[in-house]
Amino acid sequence: MSTTTRIVVPGERLGSTQQVKAGPGTYVRAGQVFSTIVGSVSESGERIGVQGKNGNSPVPAIGSIVTGRVKRINSRMAVVSVLLVESTPVNQEFEGVIRVDNVRATERDKVQIPSSFRPGDIVRAEVISLGEAHSYILSTARNDLGVIYAQSPAGATMIPISWEEMQCPMTGAIENRKVCQVGELTAEPAGDQ
Repeated sequence: MSTTTRIVVPGERLGSTQQVKAGPGTYVRAGQVFSTIVGSVSESGERIGVQGKNGNSPVPAIGSIVTGRVKRINSRMAVVSVLLVESTPVNQEFEGVIRVDNVRATERDKVQIPSSFRPGDIVRAEVISLGEAHSYILSTARNDLGVIYAQSPAGATMIPISWEEMQCPMTGAIENRKVCQVGELTAEPAGDQ
């Protein structure tokens, strides 16, 4: 094996899953292992990974639970800046998109993004697909996913009062959200990923 460092970019193929196992900084698609970040390739036995310039930042993968801040919304989607992958902070920017079809598991035809999320909300979501260059398709279509923190126009932390509503404790104003059911979070088995 050569001693030169191999530098790769996101989307660059590193090998087949028959030859190597995906490690940190990689993802698998169609039986092939690809880089998710710019960095140097590291191989340990059969496992291949990519280490970024800031060390191994966690990288969202399909099935990962991420926490992020809603940056902007429109009638079709909410754009989220990923802050945590599982419970580990990221040190590079990842963006996710929650499409109107991925907000709820039921009554999808009645979902409206502005009634589910607002810019500044903190949401918990699942990565369901890989998008383009540090962009991921996210879903909140489970009870344990959705808005976990929202601030009212009065500046107070809003309190969940139902699956679809949060209330400002200062003014009593009620706003619609796709609320993360906190009780569902504690019901998850420990170590479940």
